[in-house]
Amino acid sequence: MVRDRVIELFRQALAKGAAEGRWPALEAAFSVEAPRDPKHGDFAVNAAMMLAKPAGKPPRDLAQAIAAEVRAVDAQHEIAGLEIAGPGFINVRLAADVWLRALGRVVSEGTAYGRTEVGGGKKVIVEYVSANPTGPMHVGHGRGAVVGDGVQGLLRWAGFDVTREYYVNDYGAQVQTLARSVHLRYQELFGRQVTMPPKSYPGDYVKDIAAALRAEHGDRYLDAPESEWLTLFRDRAVEHVLGLIREDLRAINIEFDRWSSEKALYESGTVDRFLRFLEEKDLVYVGKLPPPKSKKGAPAPIAQPHGDLDEGVSAAEDLTLFRSSQYGDEVDRPVKKADGTPTYFCADIAYHWDKRQRAGTLVDVLGADHGGYVPRLEAALEALGASRKDLHVILIQMVNLTRGGEAVKMSKRAGTVVSLREVVDEVGRDATRFMFLTRRSDAQLDFDIELAKRQTLDNPVFYVQYGHARLAQIFAKARESGVAVPEFDLEAVRTLTSPEEQDLIRRVVAFPDMLAAAALAYEPHRVAFYLQETIAAFHSYYTQGKRTGERVISADARKTAGRLFLCRALKQVLANGLGVLGVAAPDRMESPETRDIADDV
Repeated sequence: MVRDRVIELFRQALAKGAAEGRWPALEAAFSVEAPRDPKHGDFAVNAAMMLAKPAGKPPRDLAQAIAAEVRAVDAQHEIAGLEIAGPGFINVRLAADVWLRALGRVVSEGTAYGRTEVGGGKKVIVEYVSANPTGPMHVGHGRGAVVGDGVQGLLRWAGFDVTREYYVNDYGAQVQTLARSVHLRYQELFGRQVTMPPKSYPGDYVKDIAAALRAEHGDRYLDAPESEWLTLFRDRAVEHVLGLIREDLRAINIEFDRWSSEKALYESGTVDRFLRFLEEKDLVYVGKLPPPKSKKGAPAPIAQPHGDLDEGVSAAEDLTLFRSSQYGDEVDRPVKKADGTPTYFCADIAYHWDKRQRAGTLVDVLGADHGGYVPRLEAALEALGASRKDLHVILIQMVNLTRGGEAVKMSKRAGTVVSLREVVDEVGRDATRFMFLTRRSDAQLDFDIELAKRQTLDNPVFYVQYGHARLAQIFAKARESGVAVPEFDLEAVRTLTSPEEQDLIRRVVAFPDMLAAAALAYEPHRVAFYLQETIAAFHSYYTQGKRTGERVISADARKTAGRLFLCRALKQVLANGLGVLGVAAPDRMESPETRDIADDV
């Protein structure tokens, strides 16, 4: 990466100056970032500002000395200019050939271009979706699924060892409510009149589960006490719903490496072992729960990360409390109810305890309504001997689903919300995935179904895919004209001198740095933004070339070779970027707006 070369030259210069006693060794990493205004150079380095205090020198004077040393170690003359700016930044301008040679790497590395080793093989568990197995996935789950899948994909590209994990809440109150809902529908199949309670699950899938149980068991459980059928109905319902969820996930091309079960945590004895561990470490005690207060002084609920609230927890009873307040939480949290049964929070921190033993970094993708839960999870990890920094939580804001500006009504399949599968079936996998990434995950998203279906350039995913198709058609036209697809030729790419071409080169070369930064920030939307901005720059360049007569394929063989190579590199970057997001990169697209792609190159 070009940026890495700048870092290396500065490291050599700083080490040489420190060895000669002209300034102290710089322990912390200095930043090398592209300035907002390209007129200020290719990169801005803050090393002098970081060294000024320990060196006891004005940062601008120190910057001058560092710049001189950088020029001295730059044996290959890769740096064209160094300027001191502001309080002591060193603005770096690279020689043109540095960018051009970096452009050659795109094609030589092909589908691997953009992969880095910044992760160093560190183990990371990314837990996402983890929707309660009480119904098909809704659109909100879908956004979390796509963001989580984008994060794990980015981390893989950055060289981390990633496990994709789904935590199944198959033990608590909500799956019992699902079982009771199924039993009501089971009774209904025998002609009985039933009333579905307000918190029951009314979707058609519940009827399907009831019908399967009737076919297998007849009326055996029609009048049986709940104790005889609850576990069976629960397990069959969870199995059926997990099948629906897996289908929903496959529809948007998402797979998991591991499905962890809450019920299995109990059955394997993990929860009991974890409670004993807490007792041995004196991290729990028996007492009453004080009413928690929010920052505004209002009572705060005991929220759970996946929506499954503990029942039977009362501030008036003696509970087994986890000493989470000693580690930054607002209050101590219950891990055992008054009857001695573990709370949901207990199982959840046991699960995180288990995960932390399998990986150094944990990433949880949760709904924004679980933001208040994060401090207690961080406190739990710290109490258990890890660091709160080992956990990174991504909060997903709501999705407002509309059709031409009108809110979309609830789904018959899901019962209370719009199911993800219905959206995917209507707009397609690519549009669904890309649209979920057109805004930051912590910002609300307006998902317009009609826009996502539209085969026009105002549709973000169509716009990017159309750019890839246009590039593919440029090469089809070149073959028809007898023009060979070029390999890297430094003399040919030196003809790429226009500001638009220089901008595209820098965008293409910056792709690995962008991916690495997006991975370390856990922000896959950066890739979607990059793709949209980059293809917009290409469309502008392409249109201007037609208007001025500077087409990609022209009578000038050398310019044609240079421009075709730039297009080849750009096409590879678009394909790789779309691949990171799990979106296809088609070579042909048909719509009224794009029928003339092949004729206007």
